[in-house]
Amino acid sequence: MRDKQKKHNRIVLTSKEKSELLIEGIVTIILLILLNLAMYMLLIQIVQSSLSIESMISNISTSIYDTFYSPTSYAWKKPIFFLLGIIDLSILYWRLIRRYRQMQQRHIISELHYISNGHYDHRIPFDLNGDSGKLIRSINALVDSTVEAIEEERRIEQSKDELITNVSHDIRTPLTSIIGYLGLIEEKKYSSDEELLKYTHTAYMKARQMKVLVDDLFEYTKVRQSNTPLSIMTFDMQQLIGQVVVDFELEASKKNVTVDFEASPSSLMMEGDTEKLVRVFDNLLSNALKYGVNGKQIIIHSEKIGSEVVITVKNDGKEIPKQSLDLLFDRFYRVEESRSQQTGGTGLGLAIAQSIVTLHNGYIYATSENGWTSFVIHLPLKSTEL
Repeated sequence: MRDKQKKHNRIVLTSKEKSELLIEGIVTIILLILLNLAMYMLLIQIVQSSLSIESMISNISTSIYDTFYSPTSYAWKKPIFFLLGIIDLSILYWRLIRRYRQMQQRHIISELHYISNGHYDHRIPFDLNGDSGKLIRSINALVDSTVEAIEEERRIEQSKDELITNVSHDIRTPLTSIIGYLGLIEEKKYSSDEELLKYTHTAYMKARQMKVLVDDLFEYTKVRQSNTPLSIMTFDMQQLIGQVVVDFELEASKKNVTVDFEASPSSLMMEGDTEKLVRVFDNLLSNALKYGVNGKQIIIHSEKIGSEVVITVKNDGKEIPKQSLDLLFDRFYRVEESRSQQTGGTGLGLAIAQSIVTLHNGYIYATSENGWTSFVIHLPLKSTEL
């Protein structure tokens, strides 16, 4: 029955409902005939109210005979019958439509019960006019929004579980080392001061690694909120990027990597949260230095295009596989797990960068081809926060 209804836009009545509708029509017609006859007789008696009871009964019998069997008396009564006929048809139509709409509501309620029993992929298939149609569309829209909310809640719960799992894994590794080395020191299982310093240094570096993870996690949870406040100010984007490049020159020189900045134009005023945007470029340059295997050059290009600034940070290191490009901005994602362990990356840098860019109503994406891996940022020059 339900599969059959899905193929129709109109409600298909069952045989029982059609019988109910037919009986409703017949009963209504009989009642209307009796009502019309009673009204007609009452009208005659009102006109001839001076008659005795015997005369009234005789007059009623004569009137019934004249009404149905006397052709000579029909002509003057024709307008009355015509008017009564129109009234009767209107009442009959009203009662049948009322009953039919009750049946429609019964079908709609049945569909609604079917959905409420857990069939959230089902929708009420009827295409009706008037209030019933509005009701169906509202119910379907409500079911859609409810299903979407349920799915979003599931995704959030799954995301929380994954976050806890990943954080626990990344914290447990350095924490195990810290406990191990401090345990050796506690038990005085070292042969010299040099070995003691080695243990303390290792524990210290692992503790710093944990702090980086906690700081990144805190920053990530902050910028992931859509209502995170921004300290909007007017600044020179080219000057800001230039300062970030200067800060990375020493680290880049240690790895024999050159960092070049190409600004077009030389000065570019825009609006944004400078502290958070610096974090974006810090993360991108850090990633380029850590993961740009065999790379010798990092180029940053910033230019004004229309009402936005387009910034490209690219390096000539090992290319990233195409299947990994769309996953780069997922939290804790690493192209090569072993390499990230060596570099000590948390896997949150790009996720943080994307969230900050999104807060500025911009977007970021990555490409890796022709020997270059590029991260391209689009930011509006004017902030909607002001």
